[in-house]
Amino acid sequence: MCIVALAWQVLDDLPVCLISNRDEFYHRPSTQLQSWSNSPIIAGQDLQSGGTWMGVTPQGRWAVITNYRDGADKQTYPTTRGYLIQAFLASDQTPIRFAQALEKQQRDYAGFNLFVGDRQQAVYMSNRGEAPQVLSQGVFVVSNGLMSDDWEKTKHLRQRFTQEFLPMLQVPAIPEQDLQFAVWDILEDERKIIPDLLPNTGINPEMEALLSSTFIQSPIYGTRCSNFLRISSTQIDWIEKTQQGEHMGELVEIKRVIENKKP
Repeated sequence: MCIVALAWQVLDDLPVCLISNRDEFYHRPSTQLQSWSNSPIIAGQDLQSGGTWMGVTPQGRWAVITNYRDGADKQTYPTTRGYLIQAFLASDQTPIRFAQALEKQQRDYAGFNLFVGDRQQAVYMSNRGEAPQVLSQGVFVVSNGLMSDDWEKTKHLRQRFTQEFLPMLQVPAIPEQDLQFAVWDILEDERKIIPDLLPNTGINPEMEALLSSTFIQSPIYGTRCSNFLRISSTQIDWIEKTQQGEHMGELVEIKRVIENKKP
């Protein structure tokens, strides 16, 4: 997962509204969004190393991770970052307690940005320079640098998310198809950042430019799926759009109504 925009406690009765793209090598095998067998986890799954890049549970726990890009880091790590999502979703720790415990083992993982949360609390951390922090109400966007770096790539997505999309969610009875069209339009934006405004992450300038758009395409690497997640007090709605491979353009929709819970 390489770019995420999160509106946390911004909208009435919608504590979580999140859109994201997962970028990965095309040859890396994975499954589409689904309920995992013998597990509370709802997510896609990485079939190479296990774990996942984004997931939820029917109880309203959610998590999403992006890689931290550092071209100078040639170290190998004992544990896949995708395990972190699985570990949080399967636990009963509060988001901040989970993140604080993870901080003690964070160097066992390649660089990451991690959001973990439920309906009451959301936490962000990075093992490359950001200690666990409980998020206040607001919009948060992160790609493959620290959230505080505020790359041009994340500024562009933040602008479109806050100015184009979030206002649509406040329009009474807006058609669901209009919301989905807007989400995919934003996440499929191939606008590149001009060279002078690119970050320096230790890779060559041509690759830096290729990776500067919200939606990435190349012969071997790019955006594999796009996601639109909403969690209200009583319901979870998650739509995943496959962006590469034999299922390209296919929508997988997961909807969970939380029973025995007052609005």
